[in-house]
Amino acid sequence: MRTYVLGTDTVETSAALCDYLDDRLESGDTVHAVNSLWGGSRTDAETARDGEDAVNVVRSRLGAQATVETHQFVRGNDPDEDLLAHADAVDADELVLGVRKRNPTGKVVFGSTVQSVLLASSRPAAVVPLETAD
Repeated sequence: MRTYVLGTDTVETSAALCDYLDDRLESGDTVHAVNSLWGGSRTDAETARDGEDAVNVVRSRLGAQATVETHQFVRGNDPDEDLLAHADAVDADELVLGVRKRNPTGKVVFGSTVQSVLLASSRPAAVVPLETAD
């Protein structure tokens, strides 16, 4: 039985992370889909709905294969803080994050959240490449 923590902010990210986990999940595994928002004036209703939709995709896609828990944190923390704290709280076996290609040459440059999580965590992490809107 393994515990995964997925960091997601969009439906598209959730779909890619689910594709990654689809063949890896076994009966008894638990997936925590985490969306982290600042809250207050830094988070509007549309962003909150997008985050809810993102974690609900994980429940919909993986719920028949594993236990899925969804979490939308609105605590004023950076997303990397919320992801790392939640991974510690549930003793995650693996973090699963999405990263977009940031320039036309196709070189992957980690976003600040992914980079912060990778540098601060001692847990195994999978970084799933995401499609870019060119």
